[in-house]
Amino acid sequence: MSRFKVPNTYVIIFCALLVCAVSTWFVPGAQPQTWQVFSALYDGFSQQAGIIAFVLVIGGAFWVVNSTKAVDEGIMKFIAKVQALERFRLIRHLGSGNIVITLVMLLFGLFGAVFGMSEETIAFVAVAIPLAKRLGYDEFVGVCMVYVAAHVGFAGAMLNPFTIGIAQDMSDLPLFSGIEYRIICWLILMTIAIAFTLWYASRIRKPVAVTEEPVDEAAEVMEKGSGIKAWVCFAILMVVLVLFSVFYASDCVISLGQKSFAAPWLLWVLTALFAMVSVIALRRSARLFILDMLLFCILFMVTGVMGYGWYLPEICALFLALAVASGLAAGYSSDDIAKEFIAGAKDIFSAALIIGFAAGIIVILQNGQVIDIMLDSMASALDGSGRAGALGTMYGIQTFINLFIPSASAKAAVTMPIMAPFSDIIGVSRQATVLAFQFGDGFTNMITPCSGVLMAVLSVARIPYEKWFRWIWKFILFLILVGFLLLLPTLFLNLPGF
Repeated sequence: MSRFKVPNTYVIIFCALLVCAVSTWFVPGAQPQTWQVFSALYDGFSQQAGIIAFVLVIGGAFWVVNSTKAVDEGIMKFIAKVQALERFRLIRHLGSGNIVITLVMLLFGLFGAVFGMSEETIAFVAVAIPLAKRLGYDEFVGVCMVYVAAHVGFAGAMLNPFTIGIAQDMSDLPLFSGIEYRIICWLILMTIAIAFTLWYASRIRKPVAVTEEPVDEAAEVMEKGSGIKAWVCFAILMVVLVLFSVFYASDCVISLGQKSFAAPWLLWVLTALFAMVSVIALRRSARLFILDMLLFCILFMVTGVMGYGWYLPEICALFLALAVASGLAAGYSSDDIAKEFIAGAKDIFSAALIIGFAAGIIVILQNGQVIDIMLDSMASALDGSGRAGALGTMYGIQTFINLFIPSASAKAAVTMPIMAPFSDIIGVSRQATVLAFQFGDGFTNMITPCSGVLMAVLSVARIPYEKWFRWIWKFILFLILVGFLLLLPTLFLNLPGF
């Protein structure tokens, strides 16, 4: 008897699209969808054009950076330094790899909790996977270090404007109220995520020999000096950064929850640091300078997101500039840079197709009005189920809907106007309803094929969706259970803001 073979990812997505279209013929009050199955694919690509372009640019940019071998060399030296710390008994007992995984996950978990990092993780996964492999782990650990950490932090967020901010506003609650209990939830969820990753990492880790010195000829050439092109690249970047600081430094306003503060000095500080660190790097090698540019690219991205409200267009521009600057610093010709960039975009093009196809599912459900009908029916069924049962049902509804509408803002707009007033009737606080929305929105983002970010991350990591599903589904179910348990104290304890 032949063993069952999981279909191709494209087949899975198209079958889901067909099932959703067929359901519109049987759900009372729905708008039947027929030929729209095919037009939905176009609409899906149109709606996700931004993230598709983002994925292609990120793929091309990191291909250029990786082609210089700067990241490989930097990772090897970083691991060598970390492993050298194992001469200390405490570090040796904890394990250098465990320390790296824990610190990186805490960082990205905080990013997800504070400013809702999601799409941005695509870029960081491209760096985390080589780091994980150099530590002796696999691509799953690399994805967990960045993507899973950020999305678990996203689910247990304290200040995320895309979930808490929108949901509380629609529920007429003070912005980011109830933060005290949310901090506890975040700590619990991040502890679980880190423990899961460390447990898996300990099972698959392979010893890796670490040598600081690169052995290829290109490395030897670049170690001899950075060359005039790298210095020219540095000079151009300094002119750009100084001009940018002159015109835009005063516009920087960092927002953290309900508090905002002007930081006109931040760009100047980053520019000065970049200048000092780059001069030191350039005196050693072009590869070190490229790593320096990658580091400050990330710092400027975080500053742009938190201080200027940057999103995909600005981040795309930043990484495109990184690709050009890295190629120039490495001594590439303009044709070489273009060639490497196109190779990277071509390598990740399958991610763009998957994102567009997955978005078509949402188009069918929205055009068929299935979501609205389903919400009304489920809300009616909550009546008489008791406070704990009603809250659990609302949580289940949010979790189920998130499989088809991963967008937090879109789902908040659809569900909260119904859930918030209904919670008053059944005796559940609106704050608890927002928390149910928050958990329901976060966990299944890491497993639904409708999530463009997930599909892009898996493409960058070269992990087939069906393989990822088999690997992660038990962990997601456990998180969903923990989410329900964390909701119960909001019913029986006098929590601040609840």
